[in-house]
Amino acid sequence: MHYMTLGRSGLRVSRACLGTMNFGTDPRAPAPEPEARRIVEAFLDAGHNLVDTADTYRGGTSEEVVGRAIAHRRAEVVLATKAAVPQGPGPNDRGLSRAHLTRALDASLRRLGTDYIDLYQCHVPDAETPIEETMATLDTFVRSGKVLYLGCSNFTAAGIVESQWAASRQGGTPFVSLQASYSLIARAIEPEIMPTCRRLGLGVLAYSPLGGGLLAGRYRRGAPPQEGSRLAEWSAMPSPAAKAYVDGLLSPRHFDIADELLAVAAELEAAPADVALGWLGARPDVTSVVLGPRTADQLTANLAGLTYELPPLAIARLDEASRSTVGSPVTGRH
Repeated sequence: MHYMTLGRSGLRVSRACLGTMNFGTDPRAPAPEPEARRIVEAFLDAGHNLVDTADTYRGGTSEEVVGRAIAHRRAEVVLATKAAVPQGPGPNDRGLSRAHLTRALDASLRRLGTDYIDLYQCHVPDAETPIEETMATLDTFVRSGKVLYLGCSNFTAAGIVESQWAASRQGGTPFVSLQASYSLIARAIEPEIMPTCRRLGLGVLAYSPLGGGLLAGRYRRGAPPQEGSRLAEWSAMPSPAAKAYVDGLLSPRHFDIADELLAVAAELEAAPADVALGWLGARPDVTSVVLGPRTADQLTANLAGLTYELPPLAIARLDEASRSTVGSPVTGRH
């Protein structure tokens, strides 16, 4: 098993990260607890170690399922979770303030059934809280032993710079990772964010590597998302933001990229998902790729895809086909 150093730290993580957004205690969850446990066991048995969740996934039940699934193998796991997304109706039930983060960390530790978190991440930026307050608060978590390393998610290049500067000015703990949307249809982080991470010592954890399933060939141009898919779930939400996310993901330009991917896959006699994951796994600035399987079989297939070696000409074709997504908006929040 090949492990990567996470940013400017001594933490070694697997090239595959197990994303657990689909895990939940409800039998109707995409990956209900019995299947989630099988996924975790298969992931760890294959030698991988980075497991990522968040306090907002499935109303916090993802953390509960993850905690129970890893309890007997806790020392093998690099456990990551996130905070910032609203947890209630109150004004302090969200964001990156000292008030919210302190309560959020204790709640995550309780749900996860552990006394420490390996990688604690700011899920989204918070423009209303001074970054000095956020970084000082996170540093106290590290000094207390409740958290070992710090990361961020969905931050801009400017936000990363400000965060690292704030930590340095205060003699505190900096971020060692950024979790960001990255795939053939979401290359917005390449011009500014990736170089910033490289310069300031953050490893990159790439989420949505299959573009919500579009790059796995699950959706067809002009057709609604198939029942039971993640996009069908989002389409059914009353939120305008959810509809905008689905419409943006299933744009004509993204289908053009998916069509070229399907053509390359057909020529190579490979699964589209293998080609998409192989392209991402070959990117030198990616530390780990966040996979979000619903079944143990899907996990096995995705792990194989990460090791798929694309011919240089195929990589060049996909690079060219997706070039217009470099610098374009990120397609969604993980």
